[in-house]
Amino acid sequence: MNKMVGKQSVSFSDPPCILGAASICGPKEAEGPLADYFDIRSEDPTFGKDSWEEGESEMIRQAVEFAIKKADKKKEEIRYIFAGDLLGQLIATTFGIKDLDIPVFGLYGACSTCGEGLSLASMTVAAGYADCVVAATSSHFGSAEKQFRFPLEYGNQRPLSATWTVTGSGAFVVGKAEPEEGAIQITGVTTGRIVDYGVKDSFNMGACMAPAAADVIYQNLKDFDRKPTYYDRIITGDLGKIGQKILFDLLKDNGIDISKQHMDCGIEIFDNEEQDTHSGGSGCGCSAITLAGYVLKQLRDGTWKRVLFVPTGALLSTVSYNEGQNIPGVAHAVIIERR
Repeated sequence: MNKMVGKQSVSFSDPPCILGAASICGPKEAEGPLADYFDIRSEDPTFGKDSWEEGESEMIRQAVEFAIKKADKKKEEIRYIFAGDLLGQLIATTFGIKDLDIPVFGLYGACSTCGEGLSLASMTVAAGYADCVVAATSSHFGSAEKQFRFPLEYGNQRPLSATWTVTGSGAFVVGKAEPEEGAIQITGVTTGRIVDYGVKDSFNMGACMAPAAADVIYQNLKDFDRKPTYYDRIITGDLGKIGQKILFDLLKDNGIDISKQHMDCGIEIFDNEEQDTHSGGSGCGCSAITLAGYVLKQLRDGTWKRVLFVPTGALLSTVSYNEGQNIPGVAHAVIIERR
C-alpha cells in the first residue's frame, strides 16, 4: 500500500511511471550546453505570436500535446492536467491549454511548480483517482522580466547575483503502466514547506530559495532514512551559483554533504561565461525542460538509476515586493527511479 513516511513524505507501493515527456525552448536556451536534449528549439522568442505572453501560451500548448503524443496517448485519455506558470493568475497556462478540453488544476509554486505538479500527478495516479494525467509548466524571459522586474526596453543593469529566466516549457504524462525493466517511475515525494530567511532582493533568487531547498532535502533524507549517496544526483531547480553555495553551507550545518551528488538545472542550462547569464538560469521552465530533456535521458540510458528532483521557487509577487515584504522560498522533492 501507499504510505506516509516520516513528517512530510509519501512512498508509493505501485509507483506511477513517466510515460512521456516533452521539452520546448527559446533561442538562448538553444545556444546552451543542453540544447541537443530539447525536443523543439525555436528561433522565434514569440513562437509565431504577437506578444511574449501569447508566445508562452503557445509554448505550453505544444509541450503538452507533444508529451501526450510521445506517451502514445490521446488527449481523451488524460483525466487531469496539473499546470501553472509565473504570470498573473496563470494566464500562460489558461490560454495555452483552454482548447485541449482536459479538466485542469491550476498550480502556483513559482519555479517549484514542476515539482508540485509531478507530486500531485503521481499521488493522484497512485491513489487510483486517474490512470493518466499531465503535469506541465512554463516560463518566458520576456514576460517574466516585464512582470517582476523591468521591461526589456528599459535596458536595466543586472547584478552578478541575478539569474536569467529560461524561455521554455516542459510537460510530463504520468500514468499506470505494466512494470518493466527501464521504466521511469516516481517512487515517492517529499512536500516542502514555505521557508522565509528575510531576503528581499529580487535580483538574488538563489538566496531566497536555497533555505527551502536545504529544508526539503534534509527532510527527504530524514523521512526515508537515507544518505545523499543513495541518489546518483540530487537536482535542484534554479539556485544558480550563489544559491548552490548557500545550500551546501546550510546542509553542512546539519552534517550533510551533497556536493558530490548535487546538480543545479540553472547552472547546467546555460554557459554562464559565454552567454552572460551571471548566476545561471531560473524560471519554471528551467527545471522542467532540463528534467524532460536531459535528466530523463540519463535515467533511460542507465547512466543514473535514481535521482532526487527538487525544483525551487521564490514566492514573489509584484504586490508583496512593492509593499516591502520578504521573498519566501519553497521546494518540493520528487524521487525518480529507473526500474
